[in-house]
Amino acid sequence: MECLVTPRLVLHPMSVEEALKLTADEPGGNAHWAPGYPTEADTAGALRYLETCEGAGDPQPFGAYEILRREDGRAIGGLGFHGAPDLDGTVTIGYGLVPSVQGRGYATEALRALLLFARAQGVTRAKGDTAHANIASQRVMTAAGMSLVAEDAWLKYYAVEWLPDV
Repeated sequence: MECLVTPRLVLHPMSVEEALKLTADEPGGNAHWAPGYPTEADTAGALRYLETCEGAGDPQPFGAYEILRREDGRAIGGLGFHGAPDLDGTVTIGYGLVPSVQGRGYATEALRALLLFARAQGVTRAKGDTAHANIASQRVMTAAGMSLVAEDAWLKYYAVEWLPDV
C-alpha cells in the first residue's frame, strides 16, 4: 500500500508491526515521533486496527494511517477508517493530532486526502462524529466537505456522500 501525499503531509498506511510498536508504550517512543505522539486516540486507533486484523484480516487500504509532516518526517497524529466499507459503501473515519500542531490546518488537509482516496476506491459515503464541545473537529469535518447530519445528547454526526461511479 502506497502513502497518500499532500502538500505538507504524508499519510503512511500503518502495518501490524508499526501498530504493535505504537501500542507497546515504550519509554522514549520512536525517533520519528513528534513530542506527545502517540496520543490516547492514536493508541486506541492502532488497537482497533489490530483487532480488525486479528478478526477479519488486514483491512488496508481501509485501515489506520500515521500523519507525518513532510518537512521533518515526524509522526504528528493519526487518521483512518474504522474498517472496510459496509455493504452500502459506507466507511467511518477518525483522526487526531498531537496538541502542539493543532490549529495549523493539518487535520483538514489529512482528512481531505483521506476522503478523496475513499471516493476513488468506490466508497459512496463517509461518516464521523465528534463531541459537542469539540468545535475544532466540527470545523475540520466541515472544511473537508462533510455536513452535520444528526446529533444526540453526546455527539454531532457528520457525513459526505458521493454518487456511485457508473
